[in-house]
Amino acid sequence: MSDAALLFRKNGYHATGLSEILSASGLPKGSLYHYFPDGKVGLAMAAADWTTTGLVRIIDDAFGPAPDYRAGATHYCYKLARLFDISAHIDACPISALLFDGPENMAFRTHAEALFQRLIDSIAAHARRFGMSDAQAQQAAETLLITVEGGWTLARARRKSDVMRSLPARLFPSHP
Repeated sequence: MSDAALLFRKNGYHATGLSEILSASGLPKGSLYHYFPDGKVGLAMAAADWTTTGLVRIIDDAFGPAPDYRAGATHYCYKLARLFDISAHIDACPISALLFDGPENMAFRTHAEALFQRLIDSIAAHARRFGMSDAQAQQAAETLLITVEGGWTLARARRKSDVMRSLPARLFPSHP
């Protein structure tokens, strides 16, 4: 799955061919259609699921040991900056590259919405653990996700992960 996710992220949905995915994975064509009867569409959705699971692990790793929400969010942004550094040759947001560059259909949009909600829910669960109400946790989680998505886009444009590291200061400005 990681091969397909990487290729979709690197090239986008339309520029990634099934033969390229099969070559990278070493799987025969029959195996692909056995597990993904919808072919490339099903594979892209599964790759987005796999990617989201990885991002939820990053969220949990960042927030788990944190003493408070701010520290968890800061650690999360730093982890994403490191991911950006490691994958600098791959520009796109892992989920957006798979589902927003794919075919214009409601199934892809609905799936993308569900995956982003999964990330929000994961962050919100940590926010509640730190004492936020349900409404506060939801708002904080959405704000963090929106900020991270925008930060990733600006980091892509500038080709600098420092944008991701600057996000906590923007989210939690110090008050004199």
